[in-house]
Amino acid sequence: MPEQPTVPMPPTVAMPPTGPARSGRRPGRTLTARAVLATCAVALVSVLVTALVAVPLAVRGAERRDQEALAAQARLAADVLRVRPVRQRDGAGDRLIRQLRQQQIDVYVIRDGRADRPGLPRPLVTRVAGGENVSGRRLVEGQRRLVEARSLPGGDGVVLTRARSAAPWRQVLRGLWLPLLAGLAAGAAAGLLLARRLARAATAAARLRAGDRAVRVPVEPPDEVADLAHALNGLAAALATSEGRQREFLLSVSHELRTPLTAIRGYAEALADGVIEADAVPATGRTVLAEAEHLDRLVRDLLALARLEAVDFPLEPVPVDLAGLAADAERAWSGRCAALGVPFRLETPGVPVPAYTDPGRIRQVVDGLLENALRVVPPGAPVVLAVRTDGPAGGGVLEVRDGGPGFTDDDLRVAFERGALHERYRGVRKVGSGLGLALAAGLVRRLGGDIAAGHALEGGAAFTVRVPADPYAARTSA
Repeated sequence: MPEQPTVPMPPTVAMPPTGPARSGRRPGRTLTARAVLATCAVALVSVLVTALVAVPLAVRGAERRDQEALAAQARLAADVLRVRPVRQRDGAGDRLIRQLRQQQIDVYVIRDGRADRPGLPRPLVTRVAGGENVSGRRLVEGQRRLVEARSLPGGDGVVLTRARSAAPWRQVLRGLWLPLLAGLAAGAAAGLLLARRLARAATAAARLRAGDRAVRVPVEPPDEVADLAHALNGLAAALATSEGRQREFLLSVSHELRTPLTAIRGYAEALADGVIEADAVPATGRTVLAEAEHLDRLVRDLLALARLEAVDFPLEPVPVDLAGLAADAERAWSGRCAALGVPFRLETPGVPVPAYTDPGRIRQVVDGLLENALRVVPPGAPVVLAVRTDGPAGGGVLEVRDGGPGFTDDDLRVAFERGALHERYRGVRKVGSGLGLALAAGLVRRLGGDIAAGHALEGGAAFTVRVPADPYAARTSA
């Protein structure tokens, strides 16, 4: 029967460290605390940056509105005084001054080039008396104030001043507290929510590391957290499957090792106790030798499988004629098959089939497949080794077919997994170590080729090995 591969053995699970390094976490070092601090810091910085940009703009806008309002009042005052006769200006001016002062606006009336009361800068009075309107900020009575001055006919004029209000700054700054607190609250809530979801993933990863394969993480938004949950759940399922197959593989290998060891030990004890007759000693020695060779072959297969994963696995690809390689295999196997009553047939195209591969390794693959076939094929059923070119792709194809019991479709899906077929058919058919097909598949893939299992025309199993013709493909595959 074809040899059965088992699944790869997963890495040993390390237990998480214990003690002060993990049990005594310092405040502020947890994921939750850091996430909350980070989101609050982002919210705080966002509000402060917005304030740095918005507050000056808001203050300048408020001052501009104050200046425009004062300018409108100055125009109104000038219009009132302009339409009154000179003898009526005093009464109208008194009423206007009272009304404006109720609005905290100081009014200065200029007559004949002089202000009606001190406080205005002399250059300002001169400009207004000269018929010039003035708008802006000036130093009045020792304070920086808003000033709007309008000239009147005859060297007269009116000047309105108003203190710069600090209210815009206070109003804007007072208005910052609400968005700042709202931003901090939103940041804390977002941080707590995100941290809780990330903490679930961190806790699940720690439980996986500790060996708990039943752990699962709820899949929740946002997308990144959901992807992390999917990945952790998939990892837990894959680890559970892999470790289950590892246990099955170890049980299978233990059984295979125990069988020859039991036989060797039994015969050795019999020899030591002198219970074996002298004429039976040669037969006993041959049995012990056969079991020792079986044990050696199993150990070599295990070592070869382990070495396949190494980067420095030795490969020496060179141009090879697969037809010649198959002819050499026929000379070695036709006699063995004939001794068991099994016809051996070689099918070649009659011309060289060039490929680029390691001849020793590819012969190892062919020998392993032929040994599997010979193990299960009944007397009279054929074993076939066929060679052909691989069409336009170049390279060649090696095919081993037999007339044995063959595989089911379900068997084909797991044919190259370590120990899978061995576990299914142990006690039903003659089986090997369960490593041969896994080793053959690993070798072929390291050589840049491909191997597939199927149903043979002869009624049994068929294994097809494609060997590349491109030296670059063979080198890079390793």
